Amino acid sequence: MKVLVIGNGGREHALAWKLSQSPEVHIVYVAPGNAGTATARKAANVAIAADNIDALLEFAQQNKVELTVVGPEVPLVAGIVDRFDAAGLRCFGPAQAAAQLEGSKAFAKAFLDRHAIPTAAYREFTELAAAVAYIETQSVPLVIKADGLAAGKGVVIAMSTAEALNAAARMLSGDAFGQAGRRIIVEEFLEGEEASFIAIVDGEHVLPLASSQDHKARDEGGTGPNTGGMGAYSPAPAVDADTHARIMRDVIKPAVAGLVSDGIYYRGFLYAGLMLGTDGRPRVLEFNCRCGDPETQPIMMRMRSDLVKLIQAALDGKLHDEELEWDKRAALGVVLTAGGYPGDYATGELIEGLGAEQPEVVVFHAGTAITPAGIKTDGGRVLCVCALGDSVSEAQARAYARIDSLNWPQMYYRRDIGHRAVARETL
Repeated sequence: MKVLVIGNGGREHALAWKLSQSPEVHIVYVAPGNAGTATARKAANVAIAADNIDALLEFAQQNKVELTVVGPEVPLVAGIVDRFDAAGLRCFGPAQAAAQLEGSKAFAKAFLDRHAIPTAAYREFTELAAAVAYIETQSVPLVIKADGLAAGKGVVIAMSTAEALNAAARMLSGDAFGQAGRRIIVEEFLEGEEASFIAIVDGEHVLPLASSQDHKARDEGGTGPNTGGMGAYSPAPAVDADTHARIMRDVIKPAVAGLVSDGIYYRGFLYAGLMLGTDGRPRVLEFNCRCGDPETQPIMMRMRSDLVKLIQAALDGKLHDEELEWDKRAALGVVLTAGGYPGDYATGELIEGLGAEQPEVVVFHAGTAITPAGIKTDGGRVLCVCALGDSVSEAQARAYARIDSLNWPQMYYRRDIGHRAVARETL
């Protein structure tokens, strides 16, 4: 079987790495890919941008690709699955109408309200004067969100009214996120512990993946600017059996049923970013219509099932016949970024220390490129070092030990990934 993975980040490297393990797979094309996918077993890069739907469709047709898996959100929101479906090609991901759950936060919040799925109180605005009037009546912290896609960085947690007003002004003016910020959501700040919950959906049936926890803030202790993710681990101890059941009952199943009742057929990965309150109640922070990054990396490390088989079952509407098998060990991934990320950063720096990997430690590539001088940085999030361990503490130690052998001039990373889980283990 020939498989095509669309995207060039750490999530796509992890998906390609896992898909290539299937005995059914002969080759995994990755478009456009990165230095990691270029050198991975049974993988090959294709120099086509993830949002060039015409060229991707032509490549899949000419090369007789039997399965396409879409990694990032941009082509999903642009309708790539609709195009592939119309051409009779099997493509895994939600159609354009379903991808609005991620493409528009206003759409998602209205959907949550309509189907009584717990979430934070909010208001949406397109005019600054109305937003200012509302913000000035609210207590802080407040959360200001750009309505459209902003590469995981369109959220500001404002600790003061002045900060909230500034964020609203920058977004609505187009200065912060262009058209994505011309509509904003002003949302109440929820307290608790965040968790990522990803499921495979076949339109009707749901198969939940292992729980995970992301670290969005750039700096230690959850401080600094919001990013696309600085690290993750799986499973998330905060999601015990009771919480898992509650998330399925109160969030995931009502969401899938709500989509059906709205006439929207959802087939693909469904990601719910959740805040778990002290009362154990899960509330939805966001929906993503694809796997998370960097959550995918530790989740794929732990998955023992054949991902190709699961995706094929979902495409055939037979997900209810499948079961998942997991490595009982924990997996933890630390993202290494270019200095300055998520703001301005340098690229083209030579990465030292890459080489043969250990069975329990994998370096997934994201912003990397192959050059005559070697592999160099080519993005903000550069690598994600993932390790397995009998505990989160052990996985953490292995990941940071591997990081000690890696370097480029402005390499940056958080040194406390997994700290909540590690603290639980020491109680």
